[in-house]
Amino acid sequence: MKPLARHLLVAAAVGMALLGTLALYQQPGFMLNLADQLWSCF
Repeated sequence: MKPLARHLLVAAAVGMALLGTLALYQQPGFMLNLADQLWSCF
């Protein structure tokens, strides 16, 4: 694979992961569930 194509593929994958994370953080229910799971560890 050419270096430019590989770089673009990696950049696209990172961008999609960031957009997915942002979409999850926009949902209050997800944030509440995440906080509950975090605090259940203590």
